[in-house]
Amino acid sequence: MAKPDKPVTLPVLMGVIGAPHGVRGEVRVKPYTDDPLALGDYGTLRDAQGRAFDVSDIRAQKNVVVVSFEQVRDRTAAEALNGVELFVARDQLPDAELEEDEFFVADLVGLAVTEDGAKTGEVVAVHNFGAGDLLEIAPLTPAGGLARKRSELVEFSLETVPAIDFDAGTLQLVRPGEIEARGPEEGEEDGEA
Repeated sequence: MAKPDKPVTLPVLMGVIGAPHGVRGEVRVKPYTDDPLALGDYGTLRDAQGRAFDVSDIRAQKNVVVVSFEQVRDRTAAEALNGVELFVARDQLPDAELEEDEFFVADLVGLAVTEDGAKTGEVVAVHNFGAGDLLEIAPLTPAGGLARKRSELVEFSLETVPAIDFDAGTLQLVRPGEIEARGPEEGEEDGEA
């Protein structure tokens, strides 16, 4: 599954700032990186407003990391950052570290959605409100454009998205109502585990 060759500048969520730690401007951050301490390895982090955050020191503490940012000098400034999401541009992330069947969620944005072999829309965003990833799909208009105001959310799972072809720029969609219900495994009776 090859990744797109085009430069992608979509933001990728790397962590969320939590409560301050101490009086010198350190903050607790919940990282979304495989290695929590790698949060500082991707260069300048930015929030949704574009403010820059450069990691000057980082250390692990239980299930978070404690971070010193060059731009945050005291506890008052640190308190104001509670809940701020930290992003990097997608093109700052190395593809070389990905396995063959791995990709960044941001790579899904812009893929054409196909159903039964026909293009029916485009992935315009990927959301996660706490219960798993959801694809926001804008359907095609009769004129061939995208009806962004009529976009819909679809669960991102192996059942609803059985195939992704980055080379072709497509994502195969099976609507939830079309997924066959799973019965008991072969050789099992109802009620047996």
